[in-house]
Amino acid sequence: MRTTVQLPTELLRAAKAEAAARGETLKEFLTRAVTHELGGSAPPGEHKRVRLPLVGSSKPGAVDITNAGIEAIFAAEDAEKHAGR
Repeated sequence: MRTTVQLPTELLRAAKAEAAARGETLKEFLTRAVTHELGGSAPPGEHKRVRLPLVGSSKPGAVDITNAGIEAIFAAEDAEKHAGR
């Protein structure tokens, strides 16, 4: 269904940028955001695959990592993701 929604300019810019960064359309992004806000789940077929970080280990089969290490990996990925903006 089509509708018109007036959003503040900066909010719309941020939504478009985030949608592009996630590789989805603005419609997909806003549908997911409103669905989440209303407490529902995404429609079938619209679930995104979760990307977990790859963690190297000097001992094959064993990984020694802390919460701080995981946070550092995510922070580095976020910095890399937003560097091009």
